[in-house]
Amino acid sequence: MNKIDASLLNILVKDGRASYADIARQLGISRAHARTRVQALVDSGVIELFSAVVNPEKLGKVISTFIDLKVAPAAMNAISQELADCPEVVSLYIMSDLQSLHIHTLTDNYESFDRFVRERIFNRPEVLSVDCKSLMTRVKNRRGGARL
Repeated sequence: MNKIDASLLNILVKDGRASYADIARQLGISRAHARTRVQALVDSGVIELFSAVVNPEKLGKVISTFIDLKVAPAAMNAISQELADCPEVVSLYIMSDLQSLHIHTLTDNYESFDRFVRERIFNRPEVLSVDCKSLMTRVKNRRGGARL
Protein backbone atom coordinates (compact mmCIF):
# COMPACT_ATOMS: atom_id res chain seq x y z
CA MET A 1 0.00 0.00 0.00
CA ASN A 2 1.40 3.38 -0.98
CA LYS A 3 0.81 6.96 0.16
CA ILE A 4 -2.06 7.49 -2.31
CA ASP A 5 -3.80 4.36 -1.03
CA ALA A 6 -3.43 5.53 2.58
CA SER A 7 -4.90 8.95 1.69
CA LEU A 8 -7.68 7.30 -0.31
CA LEU A 9 -8.60 5.13 2.69
CA ASN A 10 -8.76 8.20 4.92
CA ILE A 11 -11.18 9.83 2.50
CA LEU A 12 -13.40 6.74 2.36
CA VAL A 13 -13.36 6.28 6.15
CA LYS A 14 -14.68 9.83 6.52
CA ASP A 15 -17.19 9.45 3.68
CA GLY A 16 -17.77 6.01 2.19
CA ARG A 17 -20.00 7.61 -0.44
CA ALA A 18 -17.27 9.90 -1.81
CA SER A 19 -17.41 9.78 -5.61
CA TYR A 20 -14.41 8.84 -7.71
CA ALA A 21 -14.40 12.45 -8.95
CA ASP A 22 -14.21 13.76 -5.36
CA ILE A 23 -11.46 11.28 -4.46
CA ALA A 24 -9.51 12.17 -7.60
CA ARG A 25 -9.83 15.89 -6.93
CA GLN A 26 -8.62 15.54 -3.33
CA LEU A 27 -5.68 13.32 -4.30
CA GLY A 28 -4.72 15.11 -7.51
CA ILE A 29 -5.18 12.01 -9.67
CA SER A 30 -7.55 11.07 -12.49
CA ARG A 31 -11.00 9.69 -11.81
CA ALA A 32 -10.04 6.46 -13.61
CA HIS A 33 -6.96 6.09 -11.40
CA ALA A 34 -9.10 6.65 -8.27
CA ARG A 35 -11.55 3.96 -9.43
CA THR A 36 -8.66 1.56 -10.18
CA ARG A 37 -7.07 2.14 -6.74
CA VAL A 38 -10.39 1.66 -4.89
CA GLN A 39 -11.07 -1.56 -6.82
CA ALA A 40 -7.53 -2.82 -6.09
CA LEU A 41 -8.09 -2.19 -2.36
CA VAL A 42 -11.40 -4.07 -2.51
CA ASP A 43 -9.88 -6.96 -4.51
CA SER A 44 -6.95 -7.30 -2.09
CA GLY A 45 -9.29 -7.37 0.92
CA VAL A 46 -8.01 -4.12 2.45
CA ILE A 47 -11.52 -2.71 2.01
CA GLU A 48 -13.93 -5.39 3.18
CA LEU A 49 -17.19 -3.53 2.61
CA PHE A 50 -18.83 -0.14 2.42
CA SER A 51 -21.47 0.47 5.07
CA ALA A 52 -23.53 3.12 6.78
CA VAL A 53 -22.69 4.38 10.27
CA VAL A 54 -25.95 4.45 12.19
CA ASN A 55 -26.58 6.75 15.14
CA PRO A 56 -28.07 4.39 17.76
CA GLU A 57 -29.65 7.27 19.70
CA LYS A 58 -31.79 8.13 16.66
CA LEU A 59 -33.12 4.56 16.88
CA GLY A 60 -33.87 4.91 20.58
CA LYS A 61 -30.84 2.88 21.70
CA VAL A 62 -29.66 5.27 24.38
CA ILE A 63 -28.10 2.88 26.93
CA SER A 64 -24.58 1.87 25.88
CA THR A 65 -23.07 -0.68 28.26
CA PHE A 66 -19.77 -2.55 28.36
CA ILE A 67 -19.69 -5.95 30.04
CA ASP A 68 -16.61 -7.98 30.89
CA LEU A 69 -17.39 -11.62 31.60
CA LYS A 70 -15.08 -14.32 32.89
CA VAL A 71 -16.30 -17.61 31.51
CA ALA A 72 -15.29 -21.20 32.14
CA PRO A 73 -13.00 -22.02 29.17
CA ALA A 74 -15.02 -25.11 28.21
CA ALA A 75 -18.10 -22.90 27.72
CA MET A 76 -16.36 -20.05 25.86
CA ASN A 77 -17.49 -20.97 22.34
CA ALA A 78 -21.10 -21.70 23.24
CA ILE A 79 -21.59 -18.59 25.37
CA SER A 80 -19.80 -16.26 22.98
CA GLN A 81 -21.91 -17.47 20.04
CA GLU A 82 -25.16 -17.31 22.01
CA LEU A 83 -24.45 -13.74 23.14
CA ALA A 84 -23.24 -12.68 19.68
CA ASP A 85 -26.62 -13.71 18.29
CA CYS A 86 -28.50 -11.38 20.68
CA PRO A 87 -29.78 -8.14 19.12
CA GLU A 88 -28.62 -6.16 22.17
CA VAL A 89 -24.98 -7.13 21.52
CA VAL A 90 -23.28 -4.86 19.00
CA SER A 91 -19.74 -6.17 19.49
CA LEU A 92 -18.20 -9.09 21.32
CA TYR A 93 -14.53 -10.00 21.68
CA ILE A 94 -12.75 -13.01 23.17
CA MET A 95 -9.78 -11.58 25.07
CA SER A 96 -6.19 -12.85 25.21
CA ASP A 97 -6.60 -14.65 28.54
CA LEU A 98 -9.03 -16.98 26.69
CA GLN A 99 -11.55 -16.81 29.51
CA SER A 100 -12.80 -13.24 29.17
CA LEU A 101 -15.45 -11.77 26.90
CA HIS A 102 -15.67 -8.02 26.30
CA ILE A 103 -19.20 -7.15 25.20
CA HIS A 104 -20.79 -3.88 24.07
CA THR A 105 -24.56 -3.68 24.25
CA LEU A 106 -27.08 -1.07 23.13
CA THR A 107 -30.57 -1.03 24.61
CA ASP A 108 -33.59 1.27 24.69
CA ASN A 109 -33.58 1.69 28.46
CA TYR A 110 -32.21 0.23 31.68
CA GLU A 111 -35.17 -2.14 31.96
CA SER A 112 -34.26 -3.70 28.59
CA PHE A 113 -30.65 -4.04 29.69
CA ASP A 114 -31.72 -5.58 33.00
CA ARG A 115 -33.90 -8.11 31.16
CA PHE A 116 -30.98 -8.98 28.85
CA VAL A 117 -28.53 -9.69 31.69
CA ARG A 118 -31.09 -11.61 33.74
CA GLU A 119 -32.04 -13.84 30.80
CA ARG A 120 -28.61 -14.27 29.19
CA ILE A 121 -25.91 -13.84 31.87
CA PHE A 122 -27.10 -14.19 35.46
CA ASN A 123 -27.57 -17.61 37.05
CA ARG A 124 -25.27 -19.40 34.61
CA PRO A 125 -22.67 -21.52 36.39
CA GLU A 126 -20.23 -21.16 33.47
CA VAL A 127 -20.15 -17.37 33.99
CA LEU A 128 -17.52 -16.91 36.70
CA SER A 129 -17.66 -13.12 37.12
CA VAL A 130 -19.28 -10.03 35.65
CA ASP A 131 -17.99 -6.45 35.47
CA CYS A 132 -20.37 -3.95 33.91
CA LYS A 133 -20.12 -0.23 33.14
CA SER A 134 -22.49 2.10 31.32
CA LEU A 135 -21.19 4.78 28.99
CA MET A 136 -21.54 8.28 30.37
CA THR A 137 -19.85 10.44 27.72
CA ARG A 138 -18.34 9.52 24.36
CA VAL A 139 -15.13 11.51 23.87
CA LYS A 140 -13.83 9.73 20.77
CA ASN A 141 -15.15 6.81 18.82
CA ARG A 142 -13.91 4.89 15.82
CA ARG A 143 -15.83 5.44 12.63
CA GLY A 144 -14.39 3.25 9.94
CA GLY A 145 -10.72 2.46 9.88
CA ALA A 146 -9.11 -0.75 11.00
CA ARG A 147 -11.36 -3.50 12.27
CA LEU A 148 -9.94 -4.48 15.65
